[in-house]
Amino acid sequence: MSTQELTYIFVGLSFALYIGIAIWSRAKSTSDFYVAGKGVHPIANGMATAADWMSAASFISMAGLIAFMGKDGSVYLMGWTGGYVLLALLLAPYLRKFGQFTVPDFIGTRYYSKAARLVAVVCLIFVSFTYVAGQMRGVGIVFSRFLEVDINVGVIIGMAIVFFYAVLGGMKGITYTQVAQYCVLIFAYLVPAIFISILMTGNPIPQLGFGDTLVDSSTYLLDKLDKVTTELGFLAYTENSKSTIDIFCITAALMFGTAGLPHVIVRFFTVPSVRDARKSAGYALIFIALLYTTAPAVGAFARMNFIDSIQDQEYSSAPAWFKNWEGIGLIAWNDKNSDGIIHYSAGNAFENTRPQFIDAEGDFGQRLTNNPSDEANQNEIYIDKDIMVLANPEIAKLPGWVIALVAAGGLAAALSTAAGLLLVISSSISHDLLKKTFKPNISEKQELFYARCAAAVAIIIAGLFGIYPPGFVAQVVAFAFGLAAATIFPALLLGIFSKSMNKEGAIAGMLSGLIFTASYIIYYKFINPAFDNSSHWIMGISPEGIGFLGMLINFSVAALVAKFFAKPPQEVSEMVEMIRQP
Repeated sequence: MSTQELTYIFVGLSFALYIGIAIWSRAKSTSDFYVAGKGVHPIANGMATAADWMSAASFISMAGLIAFMGKDGSVYLMGWTGGYVLLALLLAPYLRKFGQFTVPDFIGTRYYSKAARLVAVVCLIFVSFTYVAGQMRGVGIVFSRFLEVDINVGVIIGMAIVFFYAVLGGMKGITYTQVAQYCVLIFAYLVPAIFISILMTGNPIPQLGFGDTLVDSSTYLLDKLDKVTTELGFLAYTENSKSTIDIFCITAALMFGTAGLPHVIVRFFTVPSVRDARKSAGYALIFIALLYTTAPAVGAFARMNFIDSIQDQEYSSAPAWFKNWEGIGLIAWNDKNSDGIIHYSAGNAFENTRPQFIDAEGDFGQRLTNNPSDEANQNEIYIDKDIMVLANPEIAKLPGWVIALVAAGGLAAALSTAAGLLLVISSSISHDLLKKTFKPNISEKQELFYARCAAAVAIIIAGLFGIYPPGFVAQVVAFAFGLAAATIFPALLLGIFSKSMNKEGAIAGMLSGLIFTASYIIYYKFINPAFDNSSHWIMGISPEGIGFLGMLINFSVAALVAKFFAKPPQEVSEMVEMIRQP
């Protein structure tokens, strides 16, 4: 059976499983739709949380970034993993004890203000749509390569699947679907990693193979990578190129952003008790660690295999995987010296390498423009970082069923997070905007109807992001984490641990963090990308790390403004005291 047929079978079976679970766990009330009836077992919630959090950025893009960034890529590992610990310790148990449906629910009640609730909704929607853009790009990459359909068609299929189990099942359907998706994605990530670790180092444990010697050699894998990358003109794989302050700020933005992500926080509202919230946080950390401790090994294996597979090959006899990915525009070759030999080294093969998909007419030349002759830049290969995990089994010549499994895993990772984000968006609109603000008299049945309508609209908008992707998966997701760190996290932390923080301070802080961080990202990434380098950044902080500075601005503005207005009412102070009690 061909790899293509296996891929259709694996993806088809996984989609059938997700739809079956959605039908079985259909939401019958707003409590089911928003928080799965608060009856999810801690182990199941831990798996669902891991799937919700380990998005396309974790599965598809993170190891690809590590493969090309080397040690600099550790910011994603440290930031995302550390952030989850922060969330589990500082926020999750307290928010579960508060006992409502959404993050804006807590902010609106804690800061006794509809305005605070509205600002929280705006921040949440801004963060969620930025994040979901990365997921839909991941769906497009997998469909376009492995199912060999037009990218737009692939995104629409993904939208239809998410629409079915998110709109029909709500949080209840999404929770149990995410349990299945976690099993699919972790199996799909570990199996090829174990295969490749055995082939390259003889060690069946990727985490140990990463630091082991190569097969039939006394040379360590990382030593070989350092030697090869420096010979090709790159920085050594185990050295940093980013400044210390930028590494610190990116790591911090990802950490605090994780603790402020609404679609992860709401998962802790779905368990029966505070004790179960703590348990599910612990289980989730174990499930997450399985992938995150494997990612550095996958990145190193992928970079080594990629270089060995294509360097100094005749283009006419290039490997099949190279031609497959070239066909959809995610790898490109520019024969600068017209010798017919593929040469890979430091530098851009083309003038314009901004990542976006090949257009519908297949006109690849509109995206990448040939570089003029440059003696110092002889690189002839453009490669999209997001394909490395997906292409790795093909590069390593693994069996077709492993390649098909990876395709199913990539879709599971992207769809699980997309569903969680879309539900957060729909619940914010139906519950926080309509029920709690503009239409307080609507019935539960009407609220459930509006929630499903909002989810449908959100899915359509998310699909547009998949068709017109704004950047690399992990890069786009990093912006979402920065926005969450600058807006939602300070409001939650101050709401739990500061009795004196009032509504004026919280609103001013959230708005200042959002405006500063969003403006910085938009300016350097979209308005003036030519200035997107350390010489123009504030204190050398990149757009990926600016959320940390935005968070400090949020805290500072909130504390300053709060001094000029009255303290919160007594009942708010009592509520804060209540949720802080063990």
